[in-house]
This record gives sequence, structure tokens and C-alpha cells, in this order.
Amino acid sequence: MTEHLPEETTTPESDTLATVTPLRPVPAPTVEDGMRYWEEDEFDPAPAAQPVVVPPMPTEPPAIGPDDRTVVLETARLILDKQAAPAVPEAKVVAKVDLDDFDDAPLIPAWMKTPEGWAAWSGVFYRARQRDFRRWVRRQRTDKGHIRQFGRGVRRSHEWVVGFEGVRVQSAAHTAHVLTREARIAARSARFTPRILGAKKELAMKAAEKATKAAEEAVLLHKKAKKDRNRARNLRAGVVYGPPLAAIGSGYAYGGSLGLAAGLLSTFAGGAFIGRHPYNEETDWTTEWRSLGDGDRMTAPMLDQSFRAAKVIGNDESLRVVQMPMLDNRGAWTAILDLPPGVPAKRAIRATDELAAAFGVEEAQVSIAKKGRSGRIELYVSRDLPFTDKAAPGPLLALKAAANFWSPISIGPDVRGLPISISVVERSGLIGGEPGAGKSASGNTILLAAALDPRVILVLADGKGGGDLEPFEHLCECFEGDADPEAFYELLKEQVEDMKRRYALLKKLGKRKVTEELANKYPELRQKLIWVDELMFYTTDEEYGKKITKLLRNLVSRGRAAGIITFCATQKPGSDVVDTSLRDLLSIRWALRCTTPEASDTILGKGAAASGYSAKTIQSEMRGAGLLWAEGTNPTMVRADYYTDEQVEELLERATEWRRQAGTLPNAPMSLADQLRAQGDDDAQILAFVLDVFAAHGTDEEPADWLPGQLLLDRLKAAGHAVTAEKLGALIVRTDEEKAKRPWGEKGSRVTGYPLARVEAAATGRFGLTA
Repeated sequence: MTEHLPEETTTPESDTLATVTPLRPVPAPTVEDGMRYWEEDEFDPAPAAQPVVVPPMPTEPPAIGPDDRTVVLETARLILDKQAAPAVPEAKVVAKVDLDDFDDAPLIPAWMKTPEGWAAWSGVFYRARQRDFRRWVRRQRTDKGHIRQFGRGVRRSHEWVVGFEGVRVQSAAHTAHVLTREARIAARSARFTPRILGAKKELAMKAAEKATKAAEEAVLLHKKAKKDRNRARNLRAGVVYGPPLAAIGSGYAYGGSLGLAAGLLSTFAGGAFIGRHPYNEETDWTTEWRSLGDGDRMTAPMLDQSFRAAKVIGNDESLRVVQMPMLDNRGAWTAILDLPPGVPAKRAIRATDELAAAFGVEEAQVSIAKKGRSGRIELYVSRDLPFTDKAAPGPLLALKAAANFWSPISIGPDVRGLPISISVVERSGLIGGEPGAGKSASGNTILLAAALDPRVILVLADGKGGGDLEPFEHLCECFEGDADPEAFYELLKEQVEDMKRRYALLKKLGKRKVTEELANKYPELRQKLIWVDELMFYTTDEEYGKKITKLLRNLVSRGRAAGIITFCATQKPGSDVVDTSLRDLLSIRWALRCTTPEASDTILGKGAAASGYSAKTIQSEMRGAGLLWAEGTNPTMVRADYYTDEQVEELLERATEWRRQAGTLPNAPMSLADQLRAQGDDDAQILAFVLDVFAAHGTDEEPADWLPGQLLLDRLKAAGHAVTAEKLGALIVRTDEEKAKRPWGEKGSRVTGYPLARVEAAATGRFGLTA
């Protein structure tokens, strides 16, 4: 080793040597060093060299003389020779581990239990879940991105909030506007009608009052519809917009801008979830045929397509929707449509069968009616076959007081569930249909309404003789239940005589017809209902058929103004059963289920089936349903209110009590004895007592047909009647044959007596009574 010294030399007395720092060789890394590096998260396999500490240099260089250079060199050589080689550390013996020898504990590296291991595992889990979320997002169906999806969700939510009540409000507003305009016109007409015209002025005032009332009701309905719409919208708006606003507001209040962002993000996610399915609005109905029978919605394109398929409108024509199709509370579709110019409503009514086929439903489910004018129709398509559910209780059961037969009476609901009422004042009616169609149940709606009015006189005739009208017998002034044409003929003769007496009284009073006020004032002019069941049996009788038809025609044509109402029921009122001169006078027609359109026409009138009104379309499940045609209206499908036998008995008990209180309950036929007692004559009292003795000695069903004279005298004396044998013989004149003796008593002694027939003949002949 060579050392260059400066020119100055040190003093010989100095013992200080130059500081030499040797560089130690770096030992090789051991297993323990590797484990230390792994635990200290040092992943570089080559460890850094350990720094060598160099002692500080002296502040002043030692003094070296000229003879000391050799000494320094020798001293350095000795020091280097004496430096020992670095010791090699001994290798650590590692115990051998048997990897097959372990217990039930999972093999988790020790590093995993350290904080660094848990942090690494959490990072792996987070990245795996993030990748899964991104894959799920990519799998979601979107249409033009998530922003557009959120827009669809907002749109759907808003549409649900708006709902369909606006259609009802618009319809009510339109109706109110039209009725208000009509009321204004009617009021103007009534105002400028001169009072000198009298009746016209009064009619104009009534028409104006009626139109004003209808307009006020329409305005109230419009206001109610608006109120209901606003309430429903507010409730739905709270459901839709409440949670997002609450999430955004609470997030901002508790978390500041971070919470606000979280609330907005959750709102966006909810809207995107609602709008995840794109709109599939079908505007082209030519590509795929759809129908209401398959559960589809009724739309304007469907209506155009169906009416074109039914040949109601041309291929280049379309309908104008006045009231948009909407569902009612019964789940049926209803709409008001304007046909193209020049197309009348009757063309659509005649094509009901074709339209039903186009809609994919039964013909009975489609109802079309003219709405206000010739080219406007109201379409009603029910979801299920109407009138197949259980009938609701009839309205007569809710009566707490007597009914009023002068007012419209309830018949039953139509296909829309609305109650239908008709007025029978100055009317006559015909009910027809095949056997089992429900004529008896339909007739009960009118008969019960008449029975519950104590002022109505009932005259019933049952041509079937089956007892359907028997529960009403005790309320009737005249009743024929034996299907006897002769008895019915006599009954009609009495009704014609009563009609003549009524007209004589009207002439005396100076009145043209019976009104409710006159009927209340004069009991002789009370309303009278003549009901004939199974008219065919009476009119087809060889001896009395033509006579009965003539009397019925007289009553129907002339009895209306006299307060006589006639209703007839039969199965098939053809010209061979009911003469057309009588059938055409019956103004109210009710056609129940028929087997052929021709049979329906015999009830509704010729040409009704060709116009689209045929009772053949009524299904067998629609029991009690029929086409009701009153004066001045189109036929309407109505199901009669149904009353069970128990309900009929309950209503008749009420009717009996109300008639008893009003004093209009007909008296039962008086016996001959009661008629004699009512005479007030002494001889009549004797004969009445004699008839009582005959009844006492007979059975419960029939009195005795002969009694001894001495027995009658003894009973008369015991009752206080001073009667001798001569007086009794003069009162009851007998023939020589009737005076012959007959055996009597246990011993069979032969005595004279009186036969019952002779006693009755004496009473009827002397006092003009009937037995």
C-alpha cells in the first residue's frame, strides 16, 4: 500500500496514526433475512449494502518527521496482517414439516392474518364485486343509454300520476257544455213565446225548466269528476314523487353535497329501473291482428280496423272518436264514435254480429245504440257475457211505504248495469219468448209494483193454469186461474162494462182522461191492471177465441184514457195466435229469448231483426234478459229484476197490509147465508139461520143436503125465532116429491123434511142473490 505524504513531516513524539476504514465484505443473505424482508414488505431479493461508518477526520494533521515515514508504513502493514477474516454465520437448521399432517383448521397462510394480508384480500374482493357490477350493468337492456331509460321511467311515472280520470272530466265537460247550450236555447224560446198562446207557453216553460235542471246536474257531475280526478292525482303524486324528494332532501340535510349526490343517484337508479322496458306502441294493425277477446286494449286503430272488417265503413274511411275508449267499473269498454258523413247509425247496429266477430267476442257482448243523432253511436263491449252473474236484490224489497204505479216503475238493469224504468200510464204491453226464457219472473216486476200500490185494481187471468198467479188471487178484484176460455170471456165482458161506466163518469166530470188527481178523488177511477198470462190458450179457442180477441182489442184501444192498463204474455205472438189488429196496439214490447229472428219480429215488430234488434242473439245463460222496446226509444237489452218465491211472499204480505190499511183489500166472496143476513129482512134472517143449520150438520167441506122439518123448527125456536111449521112451509115451498118422507135417526123413522137445494132456491129467488 502506498501513501503519499505531504511535504511537512510530523514530530517523532507523535503517536497518532492515520485512520484507515476497511470495506467489509457483505455476507450472503440467509433464510431468516428472507423472512424478515417478506414480513417488512421488501420484495427486492438483493438487500442494500450496509453503510460504513467513517470516523471524523482530525482537525489538524499529525506532525510527521522525516524519519517517521518508514515507521508509518510498517505500522500499517502490521495492522493489515493482523485483521481477521469475516466470520461466516452458522446456517440455521429448519425443522422438516409434514404437509400431510394437519387438523381440521383451514390452511390460511400466516401472512393473511396480518393487516397487510387483510388489506390485500379486501382489495381483491372489492375489484371482483366491481367487475360483477359492471357485467350486470352491461347485461341490462337499454334503449339509447341509461339516460334515455331514466327518461322513460319518469314518463311512465308521470302517466300513472295523471291517470285516465281526465277522459271522464272531458266527457263531463262536453256534456255540460252541450246541455248548457240547449238550456240557454230553451230558456230563450220560453222567454219569447207569447203568453197568448197558452199551452205552447206552458210547454216551453216546462221544457226550459227541464233543460235547466239537466244542465245543472251535468255541471255538478263535471265538478265532481274534477274533484275526484284531483284527489286521485294528488294521492298518486305523493306515492311517486314523495320518496325521491325525501331521499334528496334528507341526504342533503344529513350528508351535505355527498348526501345530495347519493339522493340524486338513488333517484336516477329508481327511474331507470322503472323505465328499463322500452315502449312498444303498435300503430300498424295490418301486420298483426289483435282483438278485445285476447285481452287487448281498445284503441282508435282497432276501431277503424274492426269497422272496416265489418263493412260498416270503407277502406279509405275512418271513425271520429268523440269519447275516447275507456274502461268502466264493470271492466267493459265504452266509446262514443262519429261515423263518416253519409253513414247512418243503423248500418253499424245491423252489423253487430260482424263487429263482434272483428272484436273477438260474442254477439251478446256488443251493444250499439244511437247517441243523439243519426251518425253518432255509443259502443259498449263487455268483457264477459252479460247477465250471467247472480242477480242483485230487486229495488222493491227496499220499499218502506206503498209504491206509486203512476210513476215509472223499475224493470231491471241494462248491460251497463244502469237501472231501466218505464211508465205504464196510458200504456199496454206484450211480453213474449220461448218456454223457459223467464216470462214469469219478468212479469213479477210489473205485477209486484202494481200490487204494492193500494190504489191499483188487479184483474188477472192465468191461461197456463199452473199457479204462477195464485199468490196474487186474494188481492184481485177478478181472478181466472182455471184456464177457462168461457170464464175469461165473461170476465172481459165485465171489464168492458166497467170501462163504459168510467167514461160516463168522465163525461159527467167534464174530463177527457183519468189522472192521478181524479183517481185519488174518485175511487171508481182508480188504475186497473188487466194481466193475461199465456194469451195463446184463450185466443186459439174455437168457440171463444175471436170473441176474446175482440173484447181485448176494445179494452186496449179505448181503455187507456179510462185508466185501464192491459198486459199480455205469450210464447209466440204470431198472427195465428194474436191478431195483428190487437198486437199492433200493444205499445210496450218485451222480447225475451227467441229461437228465430222471425219469432223476435212477432214481438218487436216487423223489420226489427233486420235493423239489428233480434232476441235470437240472447244466449240461454242470460235467463230473464230481453229486448225492451218502449214507445219512442230503440230496443234496449234489459234483465228483469229477479225475486225469489220467498221474496214474492214477503212483498205480497206488505201489499196485503197496506191495502187493508187503505181499505182497498177486495172482500172474499160472501156466502149465501151472509148475503141473507146483510138484507136486514126477518124472512132473510130465518133462511140464513136454516142454512147455518145445514152447514152445522154437514162436513167441513160440504153441508148436509137434507134435514127433517121438525129439527129445523126446534133449532129456530131455540134461537128465538117464532116460526111455525106452516110459516116455514110457506117460506120454503116444496114439491110433492120433496115432501116425501125419508128415514132419519138411529131407528130409521121416516119423517118429512127440507132439501138444501130447495132452501137455496127459495133464498135466491126471493131476494135475487147468488149462491
